[in-house]
Amino acid sequence: MLSADLVALPMCFAFALFLRAGNLELLVQYGITPPLIIAACTIPVFSMSGLYRTVVRYFDLRVLWTTGTSLACLVGLTYALSFLVHLDRLPRTGLLIYWFIAFAYVVISRFVARALLTRTQQKQKVQNEPAALRVGIFGAGEAGFQLAIAMRASRSHKAVCFFDDDLTLSRSIFADLPVYHSGQMRNRIAEHAINEVVLAVPSLSSERRRQLVDRLHRYSVSVRTVPSLLELVDRKITVQSIRNVEVEDLLGRDVVPPREDLFAKCTQRKIVMVTGAGGSIGKELCRQVATQGPQRLILFDHSEYALYAIEQELRQRYPDLQITARIGSVCDASAMSAALRGQEVDTIYHAAAYKHVPLVEGNMSEGIRNNVLGSCTVANLADHFGVQTCVLISTDKAVRPTNVMGASKRVAELVFQAAAARASTRTVFSMVRFGNVLGSSGSVVPLFRRQIREGGPITITHPDVIRFFMLIPEAAQLVIQAGAMAKGGEVFVLDMGKPIRIIDLARTMIEMSGLVEKTRKNPAGEIEIKVVGLRPGEKLFEELLIGGEVTPSGHERILCSNEPFLEDADLHNKLDCLISACNTRDELEIQLALQSLVPEYAPYSSLDSPRRQTAAARPEGAQPVQLPLRASAPGRLRSAEVATDLKHATLSRSGEDELRKA
Repeated sequence: MLSADLVALPMCFAFALFLRAGNLELLVQYGITPPLIIAACTIPVFSMSGLYRTVVRYFDLRVLWTTGTSLACLVGLTYALSFLVHLDRLPRTGLLIYWFIAFAYVVISRFVARALLTRTQQKQKVQNEPAALRVGIFGAGEAGFQLAIAMRASRSHKAVCFFDDDLTLSRSIFADLPVYHSGQMRNRIAEHAINEVVLAVPSLSSERRRQLVDRLHRYSVSVRTVPSLLELVDRKITVQSIRNVEVEDLLGRDVVPPREDLFAKCTQRKIVMVTGAGGSIGKELCRQVATQGPQRLILFDHSEYALYAIEQELRQRYPDLQITARIGSVCDASAMSAALRGQEVDTIYHAAAYKHVPLVEGNMSEGIRNNVLGSCTVANLADHFGVQTCVLISTDKAVRPTNVMGASKRVAELVFQAAAARASTRTVFSMVRFGNVLGSSGSVVPLFRRQIREGGPITITHPDVIRFFMLIPEAAQLVIQAGAMAKGGEVFVLDMGKPIRIIDLARTMIEMSGLVEKTRKNPAGEIEIKVVGLRPGEKLFEELLIGGEVTPSGHERILCSNEPFLEDADLHNKLDCLISACNTRDELEIQLALQSLVPEYAPYSSLDSPRRQTAAARPEGAQPVQLPLRASAPGRLRSAEVATDLKHATLSRSGEDELRKA
């Protein structure tokens, strides 16, 4: 580059003199000395502007701007100096023309060199690389424009056209590519041999995204997307920004954005504790709280590794944040008390719980201890230490529960409701109920992904099962905002939109994997969907509210409800019976104690299973309890019917005393 400039710059000045006079008269008059002097002055200026340090293949326009400005300064100073010292040997009339010619030479020479180098490099690699993907970009907007420009430098992707819903853009040219209306996608995909369509509209609604994905899969092209507005923040769109369309993108409703004033009220410059900080929801709560600049964040979890992982993540992302990590169980009052003592905690988010329905159903006493006794500990200590806000994370399975996990979470809600009703309390207690959280541990999405990866089948419990779904960040934001809006004892739920059929979710994931469902009509498909039957305690659909009455909250998409609860004294008496039943590990006694607390609890009637019959505990020759079941739904008992059936049950003499105690 330097050698070429040493030859070309004197020629540029000579050409400037020729243009000035229209003939060779000035060249003959001044000779070769002025072009050499100007070139000798220009080379150091180019060097200081960074022109010779720039790799030609990745030439930056900012370098050209700096070079042109520096050259203009040189010409101006030379012109002024020639006037001051009356330098007649320097042809001042050609200086301005020289600036234009020299700058044009620099720009043209560098871009020609870059084009030649790039073409040579591409020819060397083209034999070893697969052909570039032919890409159609959906969205003729800013994100689509950035993506198309980025693809010009990519060897793996080639943008061939745009698609857009706006009819006014049809057949226009955008970033040198034609724009077609989305209604023409099928024909244009075939015409341009498009392999992939990228959804380049960060603000695209979930419903529209779902429609496009379903439609494009029928055209046998892969579908990918650019990040959403929340993911992008201020980052530019590049080829590396393209990612696969995830199930989370097809939620079926728009993500509910948080209100900043609510988000900061209980977290900004506050001392915040998160129990269950190592769990799916707990970790996201910690991340969301950390963004608000708390005074200190206290992480509490019984799992050493989970606590270590979230602590290291937060310390790396927020090096200035004060973080305290405490190992312990929420059932251990002394451990919780030690974590709170002297900390002056302002806010507690209680996320510690056992939540897997079949596991809790098979380990009743441990599940109830963790979910109920843990909530009692947190509520009592929050009151004792004067915590300002305490939020319980509950579940939609607590509404008219059919399983022990849901019933235990409803009892935890009763504990928080009773704590909020105490006249002497200084703490604002509230509860938040979720639907299913996509991507959390135990959710169907990771399970379906694993089953698809293993070649199937995908197992679902019932073809008519429907569920509400939300994203992990949404869940955490709901918890934080609920604490800010609470006045004491309320239950907050998110407006979840329409529920999603689990079987539809499974079919969507099969399509997104580029596979075909295996059915009787299509035995050549790759992945089968297999119905395995409802698990113990599972319902076809979940509800979010016990009562039908809801009131508006401070957020237009968050609903608030005040639900019936037990007085403190009555609650504690029944809790004592429940904990005593857990100590005996008698599952029938546990269920009866739960029903005294949660009358709407209707457990599955699996009394004929080996685990429920307690045959080992009966004396030899004794007959099992025979319950004349009158369930309103297959396999379920209403609480009133349970009491009646137990009262009229035919018992062996050896079993009467046990039942009377229960």
